[in-house]
Amino acid sequence: MSNPDFTTTILVDQSPEVAYAAINNVRGWWSQDIEGSTDTLGGVFTHRYGDMHRCKIEVVELVPNGRVVWLVLDNYFDFTKDKTEWKGTRIVFDIARKGARTEVRFTHEGLVPDYECFNVCSNGWRSSVNGGLRQLIAAGKGSSDRKEARKVS
Repeated sequence: MSNPDFTTTILVDQSPEVAYAAINNVRGWWSQDIEGSTDTLGGVFTHRYGDMHRCKIEVVELVPNGRVVWLVLDNYFDFTKDKTEWKGTRIVFDIARKGARTEVRFTHEGLVPDYECFNVCSNGWRSSVNGGLRQLIAAGKGSSDRKEARKVS
């Protein structure tokens, strides 16, 4: 039986230490519109993409150079019937040495094909992990979404 959770894997030439540091530098590869602590156990941060998406995430596991796990505490999408689809899901980064390279396996546990946001969200994660995170690990400079202007009501 296959796991329906969204997963993508990258291989990089850098060490697990470099990959771990890059994952915890969330502003460097996912979004600059992050507020809060992204690299401390128990830290809570918020991500916002304009008025389309916002979520609140807690860092629930940090194993230096081996694993990072986030728990989505709250979520809002403006483009789905169930606005909270990510709520209660976990985002997991497993880091392992593979010969001379390092593998980063990204899994969004609970982001499954039955979710209305699955296509949009899996494409977004693929772009962020395979693009921004890979670049940050490889070159020390990633590409993240620029900070979105917030609308004031």
